Amino acid sequence: MSQNDNNKNKSGKNNSNLRGIVSLVCWALLLTIIISWASNTMTSAGHQGSSVELGYSDFVTMLDEGQVESVTFSNTETIFYIVPKEGYVYTNEEGVAYTRTKDGYTYTGKDGQSHTADLTLFTVQLESDDAVIARLEDAGVESYDEPYQPPVSPLLSILVSYVLPFVLIMLTFSLVMRWMAKKGGMGGMGGIGGVGKANAKVYMEKSTGVTFRDVAGQDEAKESLTEIIDFLHNPQKYTEIGAKLPKGALLVGPPGTGKTLLAKAVAGEANVPFFSISGSDFVEMFVGVGASRVRDLFKEASKVAPCIVFIDEIDTIGKSRDNRMGGNDEREQTLNQLLAEMDGFDPTKGIILLAATNRPEVLDQALLRPGRFDRRITIDRPNLAGRIATLQVHTRNIRLAEDVNLKKVALATAGCVGADLANLVNEAALRAVRKGRKLVTQEDLLAAFELVIAGTEKKGSVLTEFEKKLVAYHEVGHAMVAYKQKNTEPVQKITIVPHTQGSLGYTLLMPEEDKTELRTKDELMAKITVSMGGRAAEEVVMNTMTNGASQDIQDATNVARNMVAMFGMSDEFGMMALASRRNQYLDGGYGMDCAQDTAARMDQAVKELLDKCYKAAVEVIKENRDDMDKVVAYLLEKETITGAEMVAIIEGRDPSTVEDAYASTRPQEGFRPSTPDVIEPAAKKVHMISQKIEAPAQPEDASASAEPQAAPDASSEDDAPNAPSSGSEAAPGEQPKDPQ
Repeated sequence: MSQNDNNKNKSGKNNSNLRGIVSLVCWALLLTIIISWASNTMTSAGHQGSSVELGYSDFVTMLDEGQVESVTFSNTETIFYIVPKEGYVYTNEEGVAYTRTKDGYTYTGKDGQSHTADLTLFTVQLESDDAVIARLEDAGVESYDEPYQPPVSPLLSILVSYVLPFVLIMLTFSLVMRWMAKKGGMGGMGGIGGVGKANAKVYMEKSTGVTFRDVAGQDEAKESLTEIIDFLHNPQKYTEIGAKLPKGALLVGPPGTGKTLLAKAVAGEANVPFFSISGSDFVEMFVGVGASRVRDLFKEASKVAPCIVFIDEIDTIGKSRDNRMGGNDEREQTLNQLLAEMDGFDPTKGIILLAATNRPEVLDQALLRPGRFDRRITIDRPNLAGRIATLQVHTRNIRLAEDVNLKKVALATAGCVGADLANLVNEAALRAVRKGRKLVTQEDLLAAFELVIAGTEKKGSVLTEFEKKLVAYHEVGHAMVAYKQKNTEPVQKITIVPHTQGSLGYTLLMPEEDKTELRTKDELMAKITVSMGGRAAEEVVMNTMTNGASQDIQDATNVARNMVAMFGMSDEFGMMALASRRNQYLDGGYGMDCAQDTAARMDQAVKELLDKCYKAAVEVIKENRDDMDKVVAYLLEKETITGAEMVAIIEGRDPSTVEDAYASTRPQEGFRPSTPDVIEPAAKKVHMISQKIEAPAQPEDASASAEPQAAPDASSEDDAPNAPSSGSEAAPGEQPKDPQ
């Protein structure tokens, strides 16, 4: 760190201490004012509660009736106090009668019992002293003056009322802060009440209870973190060669992919203490508290090193310091302190900082540079093999029936993350209990998947015959377009039963082989056309339009807009990016990077794509109208059918012969599952040898004709695949057929 950075840190620390002192003085002054005001209010209230003001005319009447025993004049105010004779009765506004006795006043309470009270009657002096004294002498009443009390100095009054309480409060605060600083190991002004102490959860040794055995589907991430674990176990291997341990690793990925679980697994595998804290735990109302907690966190970690410090949702404190939104002084101080602590790591101590976020694009560049977070590990959505392994992990303690095929469940859940799969398995177990079974079946798992995407069935919902027919044609329109087109996913299920997530029915398309994120233009166009199938069936068959196609239209528009704006699949714009993705791991939205007139032309290009796909869907519906009528009639009777039943109806077979409740429209013959344990990459069949291979010797009589015969030899090699194979192994590049 440079000298300028040191000066800035010292200046920032001095400013923080000055702000803390000013804040403490303000709090002490405020408390002093509140205490003085409360004291004066209580004294005044007590005085007013025992004193009763009489009118001057009432006082004159009491003199005339001989009910006054004595009068005492005040030295500081123009009032005098009246002492009535025994037997005098004073009645207040509430109707309570107070009777003068020898020892004070008595009255009867609401409980009917007699109580005593201490009252002082006074009145304002409206006449001169001589006139009042004359009245008292005529009535034979004795008069007295209050004992003389010298006036209190105003300076002394201020000292006693304000300065002395202020000093006592300041002294008390200082003692409490020093005690808390020593108790919690927190220096500075931010230690009061423990607000400056990091409240991280500490898992000592293997107490996290999680290892790599509990994490599936993230093999690449586990390989990247294995080196960190090895360094914590055997640091001398790396220090001997001069290598340095990466100070930090940033885990990025969509929500639910297992970033926090993977960090705990690293601590469990390394068998070292694990500090876990969220980024929001550093943010407080008081300036300087977050920085104090960062200091305390790394101070505690250094005591038990080697260890792992995990900060979840680091984007809370690590956002870019661009000052475009005015900035947050507390958040920036916390980030600056975190950067300083990461720079001050001792590589030999073995403190590893892991952080997780699903918004890496908002992080400050100073946080991402090498030397702080040296590695960026992507925890992405699992592929087919990863989903199968994840399902195996979550079903370890679940009693499964013999018909369970986790591979088919993994195929159906393309795009799901680990949290989704865990929820799916739990919902399947709950469904099995509701059905009175002690084992989870394949039907439970697939029904749980449908529960996640569509919700539960609305058993109390009633549709008219016209509405049921309309919904049936809408859903069969989707299925028919998907079945009659290429580059589409097979239809698994069609239902017209209303569900809780707003749908009156749905058509379930499930892939039967794992697809990557790579999509061709034909596949995207086919996806749009399938989405348009419902509206096309409404118009062609029922001659109407409904709002049931709103979600279909939105999905189709999003795909078409991505094709034009980001995928370069528009004839008008070609290879031109009109937008860029703003948030990759959350909503996946993007922002426009073009002029307004270009955006208007882009909308026109999107409309042309949608119109083209809609026309294709209408043609499919018109060409297969008779088949649709048969399928709709069967669907209205059963309310839920499979894709294979739809195929049987179209082919003229009996749909009741289909026994599989989740049979799809894709035939099984020729199906090639793309699981890693079935298809082996061709590169693994190539054997590298180190021996030198000599070229075959040419005969002397054939040397002259060697060149003319080169072409025929080459052509004969091209015909080699037609020759019978000498072995049973597939040639490189061929795919083995499914043994089924």
